[in-house]
Amino acid sequence: MRITGLNHAVLYVRDANRHAAFYRDVLGFVDVTMDPDGRYAFMRAGGSPNHHDIAFFTIGEGARSSDAGAGAVGLYHLAWEVPTLADLLETEQRLREVGALAGASDHGVNKSLYAKDPDGIEFEVMWLSPVESWGDAATRAVIEPLDIAAEIERFGARTLGANQ
Repeated sequence: MRITGLNHAVLYVRDANRHAAFYRDVLGFVDVTMDPDGRYAFMRAGGSPNHHDIAFFTIGEGARSSDAGAGAVGLYHLAWEVPTLADLLETEQRLREVGALAGASDHGVNKSLYAKDPDGIEFEVMWLSPVESWGDAATRAVIEPLDIAAEIERFGARTLGANQ
């Protein structure tokens, strides 16, 4: 058996339409199939060749927030990859504009933004630096403050990440 990657994620949310609008308007996802009654939404990342990358299923406004990580096991976050640091900077600005940006970290091998969707579910948007730059960060956990301007100075705004 050989797994080649994560194909898609499915989230239970209070309102699939609200999530679809956020992912569409803020992150550039495109609609694949949407239930006319708002029960579900399947979406593809703007640059993805995949059929769908994420789906949302409505469970209602009365649903409680997840306490995964604080009092229960569960998913911490999903990470979406952008091809360049220019894309990461643009994403940072957009997340900041809508009040969704929760933090930013330099993990050595990847440069990451953390944000929260309309239900407070955390996600990451990251750029994977070129493999030759990883050094010892490839084998250890690194959490440092992210300075996107300094990373653009180091790598260039349009340098493609390792997976591109």
